[in-house]
Amino acid sequence: MSSWRFLQLADSAFPTGGFAHSAGLEAAAQAGEAADLAAFTRAALWQAGFGALPLAREAWLDPAALARLDARADAFLASHVANRASRTQGGAFFATCARVFPREAPALPEGLCMHLAPLWGAVFRALGMSLDEALRLLLWSTGRGVLSASVRLGLAGTYEAQRLLVDLGPALDEVAGRCAPLGVDDLAQPAPLLDLLQGTHDRLHSRLFQS
Repeated sequence: MSSWRFLQLADSAFPTGGFAHSAGLEAAAQAGEAADLAAFTRAALWQAGFGALPLAREAWLDPAALARLDARADAFLASHVANRASRTQGGAFFATCARVFPREAPALPEGLCMHLAPLWGAVFRALGMSLDEALRLLLWSTGRGVLSASVRLGLAGTYEAQRLLVDLGPALDEVAGRCAPLGVDDLAQPAPLLDLLQGTHDRLHSRLFQS
């Protein structure tokens, strides 16, 4: 791999739009369901493991199947908030990659919903990243995104969030080991409460995040 490129893609300064979303943490906090931040983040990791990694994996293995996998993601994400977040993040992710890596970003078929997970797999392959790198960075970015949102919501301090990210190492390994081999027939929502809480986001009285 190109370690420099991998570090660039992992950098929080790489503008993919992910930091506009809290993965449901903002709604959970207002509902009083975010007191255990570590437990919430682990639930979000399992949600990504079963709900995003299979789509990213199959898109990396077969980029020609991107349209089919994008449609599968659209059907799978029944929550309108989660569906919208996936579309907006996917669009921002691809637009950034197309500008930063114009010679390598893949051409896309017409009519895509632009869901993040399948785009992630197809684009990472086009950029020369391995399947393991693509899946691990997608999973790690999920955890980092939740903890970054916790800082901006005042649920944790900067150092506490970084310590929690360190402590989540075993959970990241467990989710990656369990979910990296899965395909789209294994798609699941292992944290239904998280999904339900995220679905209430549009009804919050005040909102800092889009989801």
